[in-house]
Amino acid sequence: MSNDLLKNIQIPADLRKLTSEELPQLAQELREFIIDVVSTKEGHLGASLGVVELTIALHYLFDTPNDLLVWDVGHQAYGHKILTGRKDVFHTNRQFDGISGFPKRSESEYDTFGVGHSSTAISAALGMAIASKLQGIEKHHIAVIGDASIASGMAFEALNHAGDTNANLLVILNDNAIGIDPSVGALNDYLTKIKSPRLEVEQHNIFEALNFDYSGPIDGHNFDELLSELNRLKSIQGPKFLHVITTKGKGLRQAEQDQVKYHAPGKFDKVSGDVLPKEESKYTKFQDVFGKTIVELAQLNEKIVGITPAMLTGSSLKFMLEAFPNRTFDVGIAEQHAVTLAAGMATQGLIPFCNIYSTFLQRAYDQIIHDVALQNLPVIFCLDRAGLVGEDGATHHGVFDLTYLSCIPNLIVFAPRNEIELRNMMFTAQQGLEHPIAIRYPRGKGKLEQWQLPFENIEIGKGICLKEGIKLAVLSIGTIADNVSEAINQLENKEVIAHYDLRFVKPLDKQLLENIFKKFDTIITVEDGTIKGGFGSTVLEYASEVNYQGKIKLLGVPDEFVHHGTIQQLQEVCGIDVNSIKKTIQKLL
Repeated sequence: MSNDLLKNIQIPADLRKLTSEELPQLAQELREFIIDVVSTKEGHLGASLGVVELTIALHYLFDTPNDLLVWDVGHQAYGHKILTGRKDVFHTNRQFDGISGFPKRSESEYDTFGVGHSSTAISAALGMAIASKLQGIEKHHIAVIGDASIASGMAFEALNHAGDTNANLLVILNDNAIGIDPSVGALNDYLTKIKSPRLEVEQHNIFEALNFDYSGPIDGHNFDELLSELNRLKSIQGPKFLHVITTKGKGLRQAEQDQVKYHAPGKFDKVSGDVLPKEESKYTKFQDVFGKTIVELAQLNEKIVGITPAMLTGSSLKFMLEAFPNRTFDVGIAEQHAVTLAAGMATQGLIPFCNIYSTFLQRAYDQIIHDVALQNLPVIFCLDRAGLVGEDGATHHGVFDLTYLSCIPNLIVFAPRNEIELRNMMFTAQQGLEHPIAIRYPRGKGKLEQWQLPFENIEIGKGICLKEGIKLAVLSIGTIADNVSEAINQLENKEVIAHYDLRFVKPLDKQLLENIFKKFDTIITVEDGTIKGGFGSTVLEYASEVNYQGKIKLLGVPDEFVHHGTIQQLQEVCGIDVNSIKKTIQKLL
């Protein structure tokens, strides 16, 4: 198939020169372009393939960037990026110094709102629509949101408000019955019913009840239907809701058949569609260490339950779902609800393991404070994807958790150095703690082959010495200890350097710290979280309290948003890679 139409399109104004009869060919070319690049460069595939026709139709009929288009989350915005001036740099997507994998205001005037976490699009587009009205400006405001995202509390809050306004807002529900995992919940059941021609749900339409002009469901891959309905909606005043049915992964057979795997498949063969085998690793992902360990523990302790907000696969709680379906809860994209649900369970004697990515737990901050910590309920938070996560960039890095959690009373904050420590802390926590605990661990694989060892208890608030020394002490928290050990090993005078793993940011091992303060007049702290208010800050506070007179140097993520790249590249930017740590030690010696 030739690339005849796409090659002449740099911006949507070029697209509008085509006839509507040419759009299906453009859709095919756009799909092939996305598959071509993502097959070798990696990224989010299925979501963007599913909205190719919708993306083209929106830019064809609306006057973007004057009309404002907001994509929820942004997994599905690759076609949008290619049609809005970024086709020639699309191969740099998610790479260091390349374009972002998500819409980003600083990148293009067509990216009206920065996204990355779900369910924000309706609120943002409504804010824009109200602003236009107040300023007497006539334009369209469109939010495209998925069926998994619309079930989130924030989306409902926005729908509830929007229905009570006369704002020129069009909400498009891109309904493909899947987020990253299949969509769950009563709203999902309802959307399934609306799609069935046999069921008469007209008189009970939930969106009409919220004062939206509802239309659909229509076929999101049929240009005739899309163009005629979008054209009609352009002339209707007030809040409008268009229900569009699409197939995630459309145009690549395997991506349609295995929608979970092809959400972000890694490298794949663009002709056959087969995912290319990754190098066999003898190491295990931290998420799988969690997933397999909770099943082991749940077999021994019937009070254990697992909770995740829409991340069964990503958190590896899918293992628990297979073994104990009645004790595993996927609550959909609803982090606030997940946390308070866990709190409610804890009041009744259950032992909830609430697994939420570090970056998504930010969305439930009040619930951690108000519903869990204030009541001192022993919820076990497992924070996956802590620290720098790589190519997903600033919206997804889990670099704030040590800071935002360690200021909360009653909350234990623990970071395992390796897989065994993660297992043992999970084992310790389910035996019964007097406080809630947050266990944070990184994305990706550990470095131990043999981690499934017999369980051992971990004493709360106790750090350990990994290496003795006499001149300088390095204090680390979590898996960044690997970089520190490697850096020390490469030094000629390594015998003079001590290395301690504090393990707990809260409670801090004050006894160990006092011994370190007595012995060393130079200390370096290393963390893969933000320096401001993090682990190093906590050490500094205590040093000040006991009037420590030595020098303390803090290494960690600087006070700025870190963008996307490989974890190695980003660690270099932050000065916490092996080489940077080595140089800092040499300088201070």
